[in-house]
Amino acid sequence: MLTRCLGKTQLQVSVVSLGGWALGGGTDWGPTEFADVQRTIDAALHNGVNLMDTAPIYGNSEEVIGRALTGKRDQVIISTKCGLVKNGSWTDHDLRPETISRQLENSLRNLRTDYIDIYLIHYLDPQISWQDVLETLITCKQQGKIRHIGVCNVPADVLEKMAQTGIISCVQQELSLLHRELGRTILDVCHRYQLGFMAYGCLCGGILSGKYRQAPNLRRADARNYFYKCYRGENFDRAQQTVDCVKQVATQQKILPAQVALAWVLAQPGVTCALAGARNPDQMACNARAAEIKLSAGDLCNLSK
Repeated sequence: MLTRCLGKTQLQVSVVSLGGWALGGGTDWGPTEFADVQRTIDAALHNGVNLMDTAPIYGNSEEVIGRALTGKRDQVIISTKCGLVKNGSWTDHDLRPETISRQLENSLRNLRTDYIDIYLIHYLDPQISWQDVLETLITCKQQGKIRHIGVCNVPADVLEKMAQTGIISCVQQELSLLHRELGRTILDVCHRYQLGFMAYGCLCGGILSGKYRQAPNLRRADARNYFYKCYRGENFDRAQQTVDCVKQVATQQKILPAQVALAWVLAQPGVTCALAGARNPDQMACNARAAEIKLSAGDLCNLSK
């Protein structure tokens, strides 16, 4: 497994890393057996994956990842997040100091660790200035509970201001063949300030693996139904044009479509790692092998049209 340095930190992270949302099961992704989580985590480690990303809002992802990593904490880099809180059927943005403190303590307990390698602001809170949030996180860092501070899902102009403080080390942002433009803008900021870039949504919930020949009949609460915008109507039909191109490259290279989609993300200048979800060892091994794939200039050109 190839590794890349995460921005100006000393963290060498696997270029293909494990996104833990789907492992949390729940209404977002459906039930997940712990035995499958354990086997998936073991497969990740076996294939050289050393970064595992989660969040309190990802069902019970933190708990099952923490349990599966019992006795293996020193083999992994853990990233988790703060700022989103379940309120009945709603999700609230909440970055008050007391909420951050509570979420961090819960994450440490759930993940069975005494520090978080990368602690990310999941989304900004319109009621709390980002400057105040960073001050809270600096305190957490001084306490030894977190090692590095990052941010997800921020506009490029805000990221620029945050980067100028020298406090944040990395950014997590959606980037895929179906969601390119914002990611590229954020990458420009990362390049200027030497920030690590963790790409998520690289397979768009699996659609870029080529598994859906027709629009799936998803539960209303399914994450693919509300988070990704490519599973319904005309959006699905447009996405299939990109999926067909991915399949063509995969056939020519004698690899799998998911590996093509991940290799494209990893080929984008400034990307540190591609986070990819997996719910079983086969998916994990497939994703990990994308680290070995080098797409030709012609492939990249065709995929980027």
